[in-house]
Amino acid sequence: MEINQAFIAAILTVIGYSLNDTVVVFDRIREFRLVNKSWEFKKIVDGALNSTLSRTLNTSFTTLVVLLAIFLFGGESIKGFMFALIIGVIVGTYSSVFIATPVMYETLKKSLKKSN
Repeated sequence: MEINQAFIAAILTVIGYSLNDTVVVFDRIREFRLVNKSWEFKKIVDGALNSTLSRTLNTSFTTLVVLLAIFLFGGESIKGFMFALIIGVIVGTYSSVFIATPVMYETLKKSLKKSN
């Protein structure tokens, strides 16, 4: 695959997509923390992640269906852009759910232990 302006635009689009997904998960954790003050932090993160998981996977799946259709039936000039978006949506969804949230949990868990 050739790296051109369309590929770079796709990478920037995917970074924004991933950031938005991560913000949604983190905002739900913040909401759960305010509403459920008696819960331990692990339960808050688990509940918030479970409540956003179906939304995140549904959004990613429907986006992938459209991207795959455009990739398969679109013109040759747009294939590189669509390929970058397909890979990016998969990696972005994975990173929001399986990387960003556990890193945040471990970081805040250590920070909460030090303050107590």
